[in-house]
Amino acid sequence: MKKAIGVFDSGVGGLTVVKELIRELPYEDIVYFGDTARVPYGIKSRETVIRFSIENVLFLLKQDIKLICVACNTSSSVALPLIKSHFKVPVVGVITPGVKEAVYASQNKRIGVIGTRATIKSRSYENEIKQLDPGVSVVAVSCPLFVPFVEEGWLSGKVVVEVARKYLEPLKRSGVDTVILGCTHYPLIKPVIKEVMGKQVTLIDSARQVAVEVKNILATEGLLNRGRLGRQKFYVSDNPEWFRSLAKRFLGKNVRDVKKV
Repeated sequence: MKKAIGVFDSGVGGLTVVKELIRELPYEDIVYFGDTARVPYGIKSRETVIRFSIENVLFLLKQDIKLICVACNTSSSVALPLIKSHFKVPVVGVITPGVKEAVYASQNKRIGVIGTRATIKSRSYENEIKQLDPGVSVVAVSCPLFVPFVEEGWLSGKVVVEVARKYLEPLKRSGVDTVILGCTHYPLIKPVIKEVMGKQVTLIDSARQVAVEVKNILATEGLLNRGRLGRQKFYVSDNPEWFRSLAKRFLGKNVRDVKKV
């Protein structure tokens, strides 16, 4: 196996990032770790999220990794600076790439952010947006029910639309023209969010931006692979069957080999 891209998340959501990495970098091997024993991170304390994140990085580094992608918004919000300062390998989070794209896309300088409670409470999206353009006003809303909806396969229907209407009301009221999907589960209910927000609102899916960022870093460092198509390996800390059943929804293909570690 060639040196691989390491990706970790608290559960299955990071597979939206893996899907984009495969599309953008078809020749790269990917090692994915989902911390399914300790999911969700969104309700844990800052110290706990940092500890879990560092443990995940240490596991991936044993797999001969050339770059680490923190595909968890909560870890990216809370633990990224620490991970970057502690490890030599390049590290990419999910926040900065999405923020850059959102600031670039917004015409009226009003940006909405939706995510888990921990991500919204950390204000990391807000802070990064303000750093890039202090003139942007940000409306951030937590949407805790979206994750269980996605994991239960409730990707559309009356209940999902009603809940989305309630959550997204503050964004509509404030007239945002761009919304960052600040959780890796949310792209799966993009059609519902689009329906509620309206066609004129741009939705920013960080996963796609992350893949582009990873490609740029690998190209700059001369670490891109060529030749055979990449392979993927999947590890979880618990319940590989559950992971396998959900992986198909996220990746659009069956995942056979999931190892519990």
